[in-house]
Amino acid sequence: MNIAKWLFFIGIGCLVVAGLIFLFTKLGIPIGKLPGDIRIKGEKYGIYFPIVTSLVISIILTVLLNLFFYLFRK
Repeated sequence: MNIAKWLFFIGIGCLVVAGLIFLFTKLGIPIGKLPGDIRIKGEKYGIYFPIVTSLVISIILTVLLNLFFYLFRK
């Protein structure tokens, strides 16, 4: 497969992810601020671990990529 096709599919994937994030924020699902994300705030510092957000994004991408590879296998 040539590089142009890979770049095309990566671009489409980025558009899909951006669209999903936009859709989730419009539906009131706060991506990046889900329950289970760990935030530690001090007086002069802050640490943020988006554990649940990472899991949700991972599950969504796994389902989309499996569907994509199932539909476009040879």
